[in-house]
Amino acid sequence: MSRILVTDLDGTLLGGTRDDRRRLRDALAHHPEVTPVFATGRSPASVREVLRDPLVPRPRWIIADVGATVVDGTDFTTVDPVQEHLRAGWPGQERVRAALRSFPGLDYQHGVVQDGRCSYHLAPDRLTGELTAAVEALGCAWVYSADRYFDVLPPGASKGSAVRALAAKLGWRPEDILVAGDSLNDLSLFRLGVHAVVVGGAEPALLTALAGDPLVHRPGPAGAAGIHAALLDLGWVSPEPEAASAAAQRPAAEGPAAEGPARRHSLVVAYHRPPLHWNGASWQPPGSPNGILPTLTSAFADGLPGVWVTALTGRDRTAALPPPTSLPLSPVPLDTATWRGYFHGACKETLWPVLMSEPGRSVLDERTWADYRTVNARFARHIAAQAAPGATVWLHDYNLWLVPGLLRRLRPDLGTGIFHHTPFPAPDVFATLPVAAELRGSLACLDWAGFHTEEFAGNFRGALAGLPDPPRTGVHPLGIDRPAVERLARLRTPRRAPAGVRVVLSVERLDYAKAPVQKVEAVDRLLSRRPGLLGRIVFRLVCAPPEPGITAYDTTRRHLEQRVADVNTRWQRGTWRPVDYLPHGLPPARVVDEYLAADVLWVTSLQDGMNLTAKEYVAARAALQDRDAAPGVLVLSRHTGAAAELGEAALLTDPRSPEDLTAVLARALDLAPAERRARMERLSELLGRERPGDWAARIVRAIRGCSAPVPPPVTPPVTPPMTPRSGRPSPVAARRP
Repeated sequence: MSRILVTDLDGTLLGGTRDDRRRLRDALAHHPEVTPVFATGRSPASVREVLRDPLVPRPRWIIADVGATVVDGTDFTTVDPVQEHLRAGWPGQERVRAALRSFPGLDYQHGVVQDGRCSYHLAPDRLTGELTAAVEALGCAWVYSADRYFDVLPPGASKGSAVRALAAKLGWRPEDILVAGDSLNDLSLFRLGVHAVVVGGAEPALLTALAGDPLVHRPGPAGAAGIHAALLDLGWVSPEPEAASAAAQRPAAEGPAAEGPARRHSLVVAYHRPPLHWNGASWQPPGSPNGILPTLTSAFADGLPGVWVTALTGRDRTAALPPPTSLPLSPVPLDTATWRGYFHGACKETLWPVLMSEPGRSVLDERTWADYRTVNARFARHIAAQAAPGATVWLHDYNLWLVPGLLRRLRPDLGTGIFHHTPFPAPDVFATLPVAAELRGSLACLDWAGFHTEEFAGNFRGALAGLPDPPRTGVHPLGIDRPAVERLARLRTPRRAPAGVRVVLSVERLDYAKAPVQKVEAVDRLLSRRPGLLGRIVFRLVCAPPEPGITAYDTTRRHLEQRVADVNTRWQRGTWRPVDYLPHGLPPARVVDEYLAADVLWVTSLQDGMNLTAKEYVAARAALQDRDAAPGVLVLSRHTGAAAELGEAALLTDPRSPEDLTAVLARALDLAPAERRARMERLSELLGRERPGDWAARIVRAIRGCSAPVPPPVTPPVTPPMTPRSGRPSPVAARRP
């Protein structure tokens, strides 16, 4: 679960000895689920200078100018509308300075960059009622601290109000926030009703303002040591990071082929799904010979050096199972509840709809998003333990989007790249995510990002526009294991539909993004317009169900089943029905049988990173081209990555247009044999013969080519997840408003 540390800088985070600051930095690096937020009187430019110090942790967010400025700690861009709200009513520096010019002893700080505030030096005996009344007459607020600093602020601005606004925007819970400070300009932080710590050596006036409040922790140590003590008392960090790291180094029975992290690897590949599943008697590979799991399996079999980090859930994570293969797997065990929140909830209900350019379907649940953060943090810690100094990390897909930012904190020496097998949405669609800023900050920590098409790469660059040093991007469309498909095709005896019957085929998993309902309705429209096709076409929809427990697709399943029943009832003639719905998956050989029997393969994804089914169909039909009297036709959605490669020979369709969907299907059925053959021959040429292992090797080279080596961290970077202490109330308690 994500925790938020909101800390003042001078006298607090920057206070204490260098050893104190180093211990705090290392504790935060060991626990990437604790997110630092700076709340300071400094300007953003001054904070940049502070960040040159290697002992200062990188903040995710920065509240500057005593609460008048809020910026993203990744790229220093303004966080609107939060900042706009905080500055409402600000009359401007010139008006404030003009109104206060006559007050004696009020010395404007000319050497301090100021934005949205006016800062002065002022002796205590000069803080008069007349001065504060003049400030209030301007409609402004003021803060006096350290018997020296007098800050004039917008009426709604303070460190506390800025934290409250960020918490509302990002969904932070009060019990997950710890604030730390040492002076009166931090007082508003202590009024938030969250965990609070006053570090040793704090301003006496702050201690007086908080006197008698037993809920505010006063640990004794000054500066960074005081923050560290509070984090320890909360149980948010390990009390003995060195010992915990040593324990993490010991081999443990994590599951099949677990590797003790004593051996470090120059390449770490991470994907949330394992390449094999224990069925109770043996390890089973994926059903299809193509896709990312078979591709990575093939790459490692071909000698790709390194280790494969993956999740193990359910019984697979705890049972004493035999090693599955020679694959260098290193599992991250996840309990069922965390997996469901992470994958079924955050991945499929929050992120997937946006990737499919369907933001209206996206739902953010703070509980499942906390699981997403937890899983990403566990992957990051596990990767950090497996990686040799200066190693290359290759992540896969949106399921691990928070890992780059966590690794930057844990292991800044690593070169990190990610490949997106999904689409990447347009910048304005990505921005609809309530967690877009959090994701953007993590993705900014990548060295390289890869995509199937230039369009998706451009969308990524647009989403991260404005960064001073954005990740490099590459376009590397994934192919298929063409020889494997061809071998299956040549071993099969093509079966044909009854004479005069055309078969239109779709092979896909149940997902609204594949537009299955739209296809059934297009068949309905086609039959109503061309009754001569009654009894002469069959739409065979092979539609495998999603992983059990994903409720996001329940509505699609019910709607699809109803529309199939409606259309079949309307048009059935004797034993003939227009839609042959198979709500289950098929083994690879059976899928190839379907390819060889289909006159048309109909791919209608609303969005699709690639769509390897289209490529498999081409490979299977092209393998039998010399004895294929009626070559197949590929109807391909314009919104698939495959369209960028195969579009000139396929018939392109727009599944978002009912008319186009119907018209292009009709055209496919009407194509003359000569044109069908010419298109299939061209599709075979465009498909190419690159091996998936070669594709993987090219991407590893691309990541390594753009990551600069950085010295590894001094201390071991990994600890196991901490369990909060129990058995006694924490001395760092939530302060009442």
